[in-house]
Amino acid sequence: MGARLRVVLDQLTHVVDPDHASAASDLAAALVSTAPSGCAVEAIIPAGSEVRIPGLADVRRLSLARRELAASWQLGIAPGVGGGLIHSATLMAPLVRHDRVHDHDQTTVTLWDLHAWESPSALPKAAVAWQRAMLKRAVKHADAVVVPSHAVGERLAEIVKLKRRIRVISGAAPTGFVVPLDAVARRASLSLPSGYVVLTGSAESLEAGFRAAVASGKEAVVLDAPEGAEPRFAEIAAAAGLPESRAHVRGSLSADDRAAVFAGASALVATSALTAWPWRVVEAMTLGVPVIAVDSGVHRDVIADGGVIVDPSDVPAAVEDAVGDGARRLSVLGADRSRSFSWLGAAERVWGLHADL
Repeated sequence: MGARLRVVLDQLTHVVDPDHASAASDLAAALVSTAPSGCAVEAIIPAGSEVRIPGLADVRRLSLARRELAASWQLGIAPGVGGGLIHSATLMAPLVRHDRVHDHDQTTVTLWDLHAWESPSALPKAAVAWQRAMLKRAVKHADAVVVPSHAVGERLAEIVKLKRRIRVISGAAPTGFVVPLDAVARRASLSLPSGYVVLTGSAESLEAGFRAAVASGKEAVVLDAPEGAEPRFAEIAAAAGLPESRAHVRGSLSADDRAAVFAGASALVATSALTAWPWRVVEAMTLGVPVIAVDSGVHRDVIADGGVIVDPSDVPAAVEDAVGDGARRLSVLGADRSRSFSWLGAAERVWGLHADL
């Protein structure tokens, strides 16, 4: 009998992080598509959830809802889950004692960023405590901890002792991430201007992006802004020389809305150097949007020669070139680099990981 890989899908109903939720579903579908002969994929889901991924061999619906399940697993209480090969696209997993050698049980988890360790003040205290507690459980009980880039793995190894259990499997843009047919209408509904650069980052890093917008003669659209951050971001923009009316701050958007935003953008400026998988960078490259990013290990891993990586002080000049003479070249390079990242490729590596274990 072949292997049955059981995938945790905890955010089908209660979404805590939209990127993680999308990644888990996309990976699960890709695992079904790439399953080796004789192998199958099952899902583990919280109570009250419904999964709509074709090809799943079975679905184990637990008795607890997502919130209660997170608290239970944080304490190491995982009734009703069962054993076998378990893979989670986040830290949300039944991390308990198991026997990989004799019972062939395996549990692997994924860590996309180190915000809870590098910038805890940007997260709710409960989220920081949960992530740190789950990583401690992973150190004790996970057979492998998957990270999306070598830079994340190197930094993680400085925080906890995982020895050789850190494995690198990159993420990707959402499956089917293309510019929607109603992109113009979507941008209008978001009240976006006709010429702008997209910025990502935090209050501590965005100044370079706003200065870049001024240098390039563009307006700025900030994505993924925390709730209530608009006044603070507007102040930072004004201090950088960009009037408040030319700084457009938006929170979490749907994949289609993000694609529409990128379709109207002259460039993406990634200003954060924190250790985290750059979801928007990969999306921008996928759609051929020129990418300028501040220098960091993660950006070097992910962007490589698919964009421009510079010190924060050099961001304005780099963006000015990217929206001018360098636009065509960076668009082609980014689109070419984006082909290195796919959920099918990630799924094949997940299957390989469990085979190695």
